[in-house]
Formats: sequence, C-alpha cells, structure tokens
Amino acid sequence: MYPQPLKFIGIEFIRSYGVMLALGFLIGILWARKRAVKASIPSEHVIDLSFIVLIASVIGSRFFYVVYHLDEFSNNLLNMVNPFQAGTVGIAGLSMMGGIILALASAVIFLIVKKINPWPLFDAMMPMFALGLGITRVGCFLNGCCYGLPAHDHFGLVFPMESPAGFHYPGIPIIPTQLYSSIAGFIILAVVLISERYKRFDGHSFWLTIGLYSIWRFIIDFFRYYEGSMIFATIGDQAFSKNQFLTVLLFLLSVIAYIIMYLRNKKKTARNDKGNT
Repeated sequence: MYPQPLKFIGIEFIRSYGVMLALGFLIGILWARKRAVKASIPSEHVIDLSFIVLIASVIGSRFFYVVYHLDEFSNNLLNMVNPFQAGTVGIAGLSMMGGIILALASAVIFLIVKKINPWPLFDAMMPMFALGLGITRVGCFLNGCCYGLPAHDHFGLVFPMESPAGFHYPGIPIIPTQLYSSIAGFIILAVVLISERYKRFDGHSFWLTIGLYSIWRFIIDFFRYYEGSMIFATIGDQAFSKNQFLTVLLFLLSVIAYIIMYLRNKKKTARNDKGNT
C-alpha cells in the first residue's frame, strides 16, 4: 500500500486518500460544469454548490465518525480538548455516510435560499458522486482503511503492518472492500449515464444514483470490518451496521421520491397531450 505517495522524496504530509479525494472532486466539478452548460444551467451554480457540498461532506463525515466513536474521544471531552482530534493533527477518521447526509441537507438549504430549481442541477452534478466514489475508494485502498473481514477464499489481500488493515489483521488475507466499492462506483456511473438516454423527468439521475448507492453500500457492509460501536443490531449471527440502517432509509426515500416524481411527470405529459389535441 502507498498511504504517502511522495514519501520517497521526503514529503510525508501528502496522503494517498487526500490526493484521490482531491482528484475525484476536481474531475467531477469540471465534468459537472460541462453537463450544466449542456442543460442550460449557469455554471456558477455548480461551483457554489460544489464548494458547499465539499465543506459539508468533510464536516459531516468527521462529525458522524466522532459520534460513532465517542469512546475514542471521551478523554478529550472530559479534559476540554478539541473532540475532533485524538492527539494528532488532521481529520483522520471519517464516516462517508455522515458526509452524504450533511452534504444533501446543505445542498437543499442552499438551493431553497437561492430559490434555484434543484432537480436539473442535481441531475447535472450527481454523476460526480459515483465518479468520486470510484476514485476515492482507490485512495482508501492505498491508505489501508475501510477494509474488509478475513477472506476465506483466494480473493483476499494481505495488507502491510503499517496500515490500519494490516495492523488489525497482521499477515491475514482480508477482503479488499475498497476495490470492490471503487468498481461499484464506476458501474453505478455507467448505469446512470446509460439510463439518461431514457430520462423523462428532472430528478431521475439524482434519485437513481442515491438508490443504487444505497443498495451497494448495504451489501458491501456485510463484508467490511466494523468495531462494536458501529453495530446497529444483530439478528441471529448476522450483525447490521449503523450505516446499513441509514442506507435503508436512503433507499426507501429514493424509491418513494422517484415514483412520486415519475407519476407527476406522467400526469403532466398526459395533460399537455390532451391540451394539444
């Protein structure tokens, strides 16, 4: 693994995850601007919303991580030390689901305040989420975080001891859930782009992306390692993570919203056709 890609020239503060995150965001925003122009959406709306989403996703990811790991920060709280740091500089320790939720909430508030129709803009920008998933999960793999459980077949990888995965499972082949999630991100991106050929209403790409990601995240979490504080419920021998609970809610929301918007568009089209006869 290569958590510090420039360590060979003495630069240690640059992390692979941060590089891939920045790369995904940069490519995504350039692509989103191009899609926005094609959809007759002012490009400045993409820039403004991208900035808000970036800040909100980092804060949300860190906040949810702290909430999920209160025992890790309990001494900081008691000693009136910054609860968002555990004795080190940086923001190591992020929960992606927290970032998604706060980013969505912040985006909605921003669009309401600016009185901007959200759905065309969301559709133009949403593929960058799937693209970002595909790119940044490679960063997770290089960093050795967000790792899976021990593998019982030939598809496991042994992570080096200096990585979080290797430290927790020294010399043990584990499931490379980061790479599977990266592949899933690109697959979701392809499905959404292909489906846009048959798009009938604004909001299609947004809710489809949310729904597909929710399904994938629910599935992959069965193979990811989670500490006890991240377990939401246990049924029989099967543990369900808190993130899986959130993905169920997101999936239900995406399905309900998609159906409502589809039916509204269908009725609107029928009225227009009737009025033109």
